[in-house]
Amino acid sequence: MLQRISLKVCILTIVLTLVGCGFKLRGDYGMPAGIGQLQLLAAQKNTPLHRILGKQLQGLNIEVWDNTASVNQIDEQADAIVYLTSDKLERRLLSLFSTGQVAEYELVYTINYQIQFPEQDALEIEFDVTREYQDDPDAVLAKSRELDLIQNEMRKEAANRIIRQIASSYSNWQQTTGG
Repeated sequence: MLQRISLKVCILTIVLTLVGCGFKLRGDYGMPAGIGQLQLLAAQKNTPLHRILGKQLQGLNIEVWDNTASVNQIDEQADAIVYLTSDKLERRLLSLFSTGQVAEYELVYTINYQIQFPEQDALEIEFDVTREYQDDPDAVLAKSRELDLIQNEMRKEAANRIIRQIASSYSNWQQTTGG
């Protein structure tokens, strides 16, 4: 009987510690309730980042409007507008094998986008997501698949950063407008 009580107390202590320190499950960005509709624009339609970001926003119960309008043609009913201006992936050489073949790359994924809220100028943001990638000329097919997985992971991380920035910028916008 005493063991059951001590086990319950231990579990309760762990749960309260996690809740008290602000722990949240990964992917729980705490999007403000004021963002229910978002217009998602892109310079290039159907890029992988555009698709991933749209799916993640929809997963957060945000209605995503995705049309062919430009950043100057904003839907006034949208709570926020995100305009993906560009994204590019570069490979930088890090090291070589003794034979002169590339041994290791640094992958740099650069994202440029704008966030705009009603009656506010667009906020332009740029950031990089980097990864190291080791090449093996003896396993070209496997390394090609690994590279695809790394690039997809980098796009998901970029989409997560954009979502966190939307939430943060929206909170700041509400504080400055008193809304």
